[in-house]
Order: sequence, then structure tokens, then C-alpha cells
Amino acid sequence: MIDFILGALRGVPAPLATYLVAMLPSLELSVAIPLALEVYHLPVAVAFALAVLGSFTPALVVLMLAPRVVAWLMAHSLLARRLFTWVFDRTRKKFAPKYRRWGDLALLLFVAIPLPLPLSGAWTGALAAFLFDIPARRALPLIGLGLLIAGGIMVAGTLGFVALR
Repeated sequence: MIDFILGALRGVPAPLATYLVAMLPSLELSVAIPLALEVYHLPVAVAFALAVLGSFTPALVVLMLAPRVVAWLMAHSLLARRLFTWVFDRTRKKFAPKYRRWGDLALLLFVAIPLPLPLSGAWTGALAAFLFDIPARRALPLIGLGLLIAGGIMVAGTLGFVALR
């Protein structure tokens, strides 16, 4: 996988490559930071900042556009209305008790703990915030703080200060 990413980014300046990798769902910080530090040999502060900003960008876009796009689709398509209604109802029913119990801390921890899963991180955190009607004004700082924590964990793990596995 890393070889594919490196091949696709051949010729792209290291800072931009780091930012772009961090924007990719399921890769985000967990790949961007080790790539920036171990392959591109960027300074720690630069790698950290670019990876966090790269991961934050899609979350911002999701939280700004998803409500408008979904509302438009639901207004113009019966199939979309049924699909989104089903997804929202099912997701809220399944996870609402956990969210009520943990509140905003649930979203923060969901983003902050860099799990090697495709369903954790800023992308999924932004989608979860949207699904649970958490206003962007409240969700974005939580996602940002979560990314700062996750970035710190990934830097520490990449530099060997903590075990990531």
C-alpha cells in the first residue's frame, strides 16, 4: 500500500504529499505522520501540522456540505429520502445511548484514538457529528482537538516514544 501511495505521489513535494495523504479516509494521520517523518524526513512540527491540517480539511468540508447535499437529495429523490431516513434512524437508534452517556467526549475520543480501522478518525467523526445533529460549530473544535491528540500519539509512536501496536 505504501508503495502505491509513494508511486502516486512521485514528484509531489513532501509537504503537499503529507497533506494529501492525511486527507484520505482511513489513512489520515496514521499514515501521513509516519510517511512524513520516516520517508520524507520532514521536521516533526511540519509533519504534525500538515497531517493535522490535512485530516481536518475533509472534516470541515463534510460538516459544511453534508447537510446541504443530503437535504437537496432528500428533497429531489424518493429513493434518497428513504435511504437517508433509514440510515439516520438505524444509526441513531444503535448509537444514541452511547452518545447520550458520553456526550461530546465520545466524538473527541473517537477522533483522538488513532485506531488502525477505516471507521475511525476525522472523516468518520465528521459523519457521526452530522448523523447525530451535532452542530458544526460544536463538532469542529472537538474534531480538531481529537486530531491534535491523535497527531501527538502518532508522532510519539513513530519516534518510538510509545508502542502503537
